[in-house]
Amino acid sequence: MQHPVVPESVTHTSVLVVLPTFNERDSLAGVVAAVLDAVPGANVLIIDDNSPDGTGDVADGLASADTRVSVMHRAGKLGLGTAYIAGFQRGLDLGYEFVAEMDSDGSHLPGELPALLNAAAAGAELVIGTRWMPGGTIVNWPRHRRMLSRGGTAFARFALRSRLRDLTSGYRVLSRGCVERLGLERIDSEGYAFQVETAWRIERLGVPVAEVPITFVERTTGRSKMSARIMWEAFTNVLRWGISIRGAREPALHN
Repeated sequence: MQHPVVPESVTHTSVLVVLPTFNERDSLAGVVAAVLDAVPGANVLIIDDNSPDGTGDVADGLASADTRVSVMHRAGKLGLGTAYIAGFQRGLDLGYEFVAEMDSDGSHLPGELPALLNAAAAGAELVIGTRWMPGGTIVNWPRHRRMLSRGGTAFARFALRSRLRDLTSGYRVLSRGCVERLGLERIDSEGYAFQVETAWRIERLGVPVAEVPITFVERTTGRSKMSARIMWEAFTNVLRWGISIRGAREPALHN
């Protein structure tokens, strides 16, 4: 398979790809192999929340077979946001230039990662793989899922006065400097609201942000982690952040 060429500046172990897992036994090995095929110079950090289906054992096997793969085991299901915070902190501690985040269920195509890294190498400090832009597509989502995602994105954009087209996307690349300025200790979202919170906060920093069209594929194995509690956290947090913006009379976003 041919992939876009990854610039020298983002090879040679300068990229850490963070893969949170919970019951991803059937898809994990294929995703990791595809990531390392697309970006051979990258390293992969699997963060497993004590998956009862044995995903952690699969992760350990992958790490034993390839030095580019490492595993962080956590005591239980602590939330997607806290997993990414732990992964980003590991990336800072180990001196990586870029950290990438993506799903472990096959929804994010690893072959598109070089396109995101190219945008980062060109100067974007946050690169978002975007579904809702020209060239972006979704495969095998029913109409109600599309409506829910589009509606949630529209609400977040309005409430947070954001120009970003896919605040909820979990396929991203962040520069080291971006993660440092973000301030991981200030992030308070545990679930999928983490994606909205980090994108919004980074956008308000005024740093270069790029959106790259991606193809999002509905998972074919396992079950979605979305729940009513996770959706409620996202809704209430976005509402709270939006009220804080208006109360503080913050200036307009940087151009």
